[in-house]
Amino acid sequence: MRTIEWQGNRVVTIDQTRLPSETVMLEMRSCEEVAEAVKQMRIRGAPLIGAAAAFGLALTAQNSKSKTKTKLICELERSGRILTETRPTAVNLSWAVGRILNRAKDSSEDAQKTAALVVEEALKIADEDVAANRSIGKIGSTLIEDGDVILTHCNAGALATVDYGTALGVIRRAVEEGKNIRVVATETRPRLQGARLTAYELKRDGVPFILTTDNAVGYLMRKRMVDKVIVGADRIVRDAVINKIGTFTIAVLAKEHGIPFYVAAPKSTFNLASRSYEVVIEERSPEEITSIDSVRIAPEGVKAFNPAFDITPLDLVTAIICESSILFKEDFRKFEGGCFE
Repeated sequence: MRTIEWQGNRVVTIDQTRLPSETVMLEMRSCEEVAEAVKQMRIRGAPLIGAAAAFGLALTAQNSKSKTKTKLICELERSGRILTETRPTAVNLSWAVGRILNRAKDSSEDAQKTAALVVEEALKIADEDVAANRSIGKIGSTLIEDGDVILTHCNAGALATVDYGTALGVIRRAVEEGKNIRVVATETRPRLQGARLTAYELKRDGVPFILTTDNAVGYLMRKRMVDKVIVGADRIVRDAVINKIGTFTIAVLAKEHGIPFYVAAPKSTFNLASRSYEVVIEERSPEEITSIDSVRIAPEGVKAFNPAFDITPLDLVTAIICESSILFKEDFRKFEGGCFE
C-alpha cells in the first residue's frame, strides 16, 4: 500500500504521529483537512506533503459547485494559499500547488472538465514520485558497496514519500540487490522521526540497523563505525541543501572524518531559483523540546529555540542523487544558472 492514496471522494494516508505504536489511517475529504494534517505533521516528508497538497487541491476541485472555470480557479487559489501556509520550508508543497494551478489555468475546458483535469494531474504527481524514488534507489545503489555501514538522519523512506523512499530508497535497493549492508539511524530530536519512523521501516523490511542518539554521531565516526551518510532533503537551492535539523552537524562531522555525504532527492525538491539566505526556516513550538509526549522534561518557564531544519552548504556534500543521475561537485557549478537538466 502507498503512504497516501486517492480513493474517489477522499484522501487516505497513515497518521505518522501514531507510529510506531499503532497504525491509524486518516481519511480526509477537504483541502482544509489535508492542510491541518500537514500542519500537525500527521503527514510529513517533503515529497509526501507535495503529493498531499496536490490531492488537497483535487478535493477542492471535485467538491466545487462552481459553474465557471474562473470561479473554480478562485477556489483552487484559495485552497493553494491554505496549503502553502502550513509549512514554509519544504519546496515540494508549493511546487505541487503551482503545478496544479497551472494545469487548471491552462485548461481550455469548462469548470467540470477542468476539475477532472486537476484530479488527473494530482494522480500524475503521485505516480511520478513513486517512479522518481525507484530511479533514485537504482542510481544511488551504485554508490553502495557490499559491507557498507550507512548512517541516515530523520526519515527519508516510504513514509516520507508516496512510496519507496529517497535516502532509504537507496538503501532498500541495495538490499534488494543482495548487498550486505547495515544502517545507523539517528533518533532525530525533537520529534524522533528516526527513532519512530526510520526504525519502524527498517525493522519492517528486515534491514539490519542500530538506533543512536543524534549527539553520538561524532563518536561513531571516530570509531570507524560509519562508511557513508545518506540523507534526504526538503529543499535544494543554488548553494545549499535544506534538511532536517542536525543534518549540517552530521555533514561537518562527515567531512572531518573523510566520510562521503550523499543527499537523495527528486528534482521536485530542487529550488535553484533561490539561495539559502532566502529560505524561510520553519520554527516549531518550543514544547517539542521542553516536553516529550506531553510530559514536561524542562523546568516551567524555560525558553526554547526549535528550528525544524538547517542549512548544509554544498561544499560539504559529496554528491546529490536524483532520478536522472548522480550530481557531483563539478555539477553543482551548473546550479548557478538557476536550473539543472
